Amino acid sequence: MKTSLWQLFATFAKIGSLTFGGGMAMLPMLEREVVERHHWATSEELLDFYAIGQCTPGIIAINTATFIGFRERKDIGGVSASLGMVFPSFVIILLLATVLKMLEGNVFVLKAFAGIRIAVCALILKSVISMGRKSVVDVVSAAALVAAIALNLIFGVSTVMIVIGAILLGIAYHFILQRKKAREEQQ
Repeated sequence: MKTSLWQLFATFAKIGSLTFGGGMAMLPMLEREVVERHHWATSEELLDFYAIGQCTPGIIAINTATFIGFRERKDIGGVSASLGMVFPSFVIILLLATVLKMLEGNVFVLKAFAGIRIAVCALILKSVISMGRKSVVDVVSAAALVAAIALNLIFGVSTVMIVIGAILLGIAYHFILQRKKAREEQQ
């Protein structure tokens, strides 16, 4: 059965309205809705969309929604999913902008935001662990992870450069494995 535009919009509006903290915090809900509930992608495909969404200009969550919507219903599906992802934030920001100025120094509001930050950190950690379990599958991927962390945290290498390096490493590793397989088949 063909996915309806309303279903794309409503699903991504739900994700956009119930998750805080950006793309990483959305990953568990994206996986639950896109992979487990609607079967629009596998876990691996979602991670691929997510990785591409991080590398392309724009907001990760919207890029990922666009990819999934496009896959389901082409251009109009991408637009529908993207609008669904944006709509809750637009409404919430519009409402908050009118109220927040009045509550700017309110201690309860400040404490609520502090609590939200802690919850977002926990969601991001859960996403990192989940992605790590699916992405670190052998010694090479484990070494690439350690190298990426070290390059970024210790040496301050740009994330963009690390992603480009990881892409090149992945391509090189693929060709090395292909060559090795071809040699084994010849013997």
